Amino acid sequence: MSVPGESSHFIMAPEIRKQELYKIKIEERNPRNAAVLMLFYPKDHQTYLALILRPTYEGVHSGQVALPGGKVEESDHSYESAALRETWEEIGVPSNIIEVLKSLTKVYIPPSNFWVHPFLGYTQSLPNFVPQEEEVAKVIEVSLSQLLDDQYVISKKLSTSYAENIEVPSFELNGYVVWGATAMMLSELKMLLKSAIEH
Repeated sequence: MSVPGESSHFIMAPEIRKQELYKIKIEERNPRNAAVLMLFYPKDHQTYLALILRPTYEGVHSGQVALPGGKVEESDHSYESAALRETWEEIGVPSNIIEVLKSLTKVYIPPSNFWVHPFLGYTQSLPNFVPQEEEVAKVIEVSLSQLLDDQYVISKKLSTSYAENIEVPSFELNGYVVWGATAMMLSELKMLLKSAIEH
């Protein structure tokens, strides 16, 4: 199946971010590359998705909910291998039990100047999560049914690294507010899965 693309990202992008993305020439900023994994797995006869809570620290992504992943290193053969390596390092799921299904549309993050390349994968059994303490405060297990339920899409007033007290479209999953690039990527994932279910 083809992926929905940037239009699905913009559903969950703050207005100020959309305006910035329309204006800037991303290539001229020489962005760095990162890769993340949307990891599905079975638990209690349901399908779950693994998210992570970043620890509180001095930085633009402090205390945010994210997907496991991070910066592409020179030793990585591809964006996909970077996503798998980071998933192993951050939450302890070995690459050899993950089946990667496809890549989704990359997202640009202006505050940190990263192109983020998301991948969709799954495991056949419930992984034994081992959070890397410096990078991950907690693994947040979200049921697929909750992700697909529109009642968990909310608008939240937040202060971000680039604006104070702005209305931000968000997901509220397991009581955590998910916004920004992670919400934009989950929006595409949600549209992809809904179209798959309808077909």
